[in-house]
Amino acid sequence: MGLYMFCVLSVLTFLTPPLFIMLPQVLWGSELVPCGVICEGLYISVAFKLLFIALGSWAVFFREPRYVLPRLVEFRALLLLLLSLFLVSYWLFYVVQILGQQERNLLGVVQYTVSLVDTFIFIHYLTVVLLEIRQLQPFYVLRVVRSSDGEARCYTIGRVSLQRSALFILENYYKDFPAFTPSPHTKKQEQSLDGKGFEDSNMSQSQILIPSSTNYKDRYYADIELERKIRRRRARLVVTVHRSFSEVQRMDNRIKSGQAIDAREAAQSIFPLIAQSLQRYLRSTQQTHLYSMESIIKHLTLCLMHSMSPQAFLEQYLRPGAQCEYSGAQPALWTLVSEEAVTRSLKSNLTFCLRSSDTQLVVSVSAIPSLTLTENFIPPNSHRFLVQLYPQVLDTSSISPA
Repeated sequence: MGLYMFCVLSVLTFLTPPLFIMLPQVLWGSELVPCGVICEGLYISVAFKLLFIALGSWAVFFREPRYVLPRLVEFRALLLLLLSLFLVSYWLFYVVQILGQQERNLLGVVQYTVSLVDTFIFIHYLTVVLLEIRQLQPFYVLRVVRSSDGEARCYTIGRVSLQRSALFILENYYKDFPAFTPSPHTKKQEQSLDGKGFEDSNMSQSQILIPSSTNYKDRYYADIELERKIRRRRARLVVTVHRSFSEVQRMDNRIKSGQAIDAREAAQSIFPLIAQSLQRYLRSTQQTHLYSMESIIKHLTLCLMHSMSPQAFLEQYLRPGAQCEYSGAQPALWTLVSEEAVTRSLKSNLTFCLRSSDTQLVVSVSAIPSLTLTENFIPPNSHRFLVQLYPQVLDTSSISPA
C-alpha cells in the first residue's frame, strides 16, 4: 500500500507543474496576456528545479530494497501525508481560482506554479532531515548478545523506531559477528533442574558437593585436552599446507613455458595432501558445517591463481570470518519480539529479541548520559618555580661554638 501510494504521488508531483502551465494555454490560447521573457525565465527555473527534485528523490528513495519491515515507517508516512495535503490544496485552489474564474494573466499562473515547485523542494529538504540526518546523532547504546554462545557487540544509534533499530542491528550483525561455532560441551547432557537429583532429603552437604567438584575438575581437564588437541592439529595443518604450496612451486618450476598448469587443476592435485589435516582441524574447532569440499577447492584455486602465501590460505580457517561470508546473499527471515509496538521510538531500559530459525539476538537499550563540560583555566605563571643549580654554601664563621 505504501509503495503504490508513493508511486502515485511521485507521478502527480512531476506532472502537476507542467499541467498548471499548459492547461490555460490549451483552454484559452490567444486570450492570455503574454508575459514574454519573464515567463520564459520562469519556465527554465521550473524545469531545473524539477530536475534537481528528481535527482534528489532518486538518491533518497529509489534504492534497491534490502529489507521488508512489518509496519510503515512513521516519518515516511507523515511525509507522504504532507505531500498529499499540499497537492490537494494546490489543485483545489487552481481549479477554483484559475480555471473557475478563467484567469487570463499567464504570469500569475506561472508564478503560482513556481511557488508549488518551491514547496516541493522544501518538502524534499524536510525528508532528508527526518529520514537521514535526524538519526545520525547518537542517543542510545545497543548491547547485542547472541544467546547461543554469548558473543556480544555494542552499537550507538539515534532516535529511531524499534523496527528501524532492529534493521540497523541485523545489518551490523552479518558484518561484525563471527560465524557461530558450537561449543564441544553442548553435546553433553546437562543436569536437570526439576529437583530429581535431590530426592533424598537426608543427603549430607558433603555428599552433594562431591559430584559438583568432580564435574568441574572433569570440565577443566577436558578443556586442557581440547586446547592441546587443537594446537597439535593446527601445527600439523600449517606444516602440511606449507609443504603442499612448496610442491606446487616445484611443479611450476619444472613445467616448461607454454605448458603451464591451470590453477584449478593445481588446486585439485594438492587438495588430497591437505584434506585430512584440514578436516581434523575443522572437526576439532566445530567448523565443519561452514565449509564444503567445493568451497575449499575454490578458495585454494583463488590463492594459487593470485600467488598468495600459504598463510593467506590458512587465515580463513584459523580465524572464522563474519557471518555474511557463510550465509551468502540469500534472504533471511527474522522476527522482532518486543512488548512495545514496533513503530514506537526507542527508550532506555528497553529489551527486545530478534529471532531466526537458528539464532536469537537479545538487545538491551541504554541511554547515553548527558554530558556537561566545564572549563578550568590555569594561569601560565601559577606552576612556575625557581631552580637553583648551585646550592648556597653554609657560612661557618657566623656559627658560635657551643
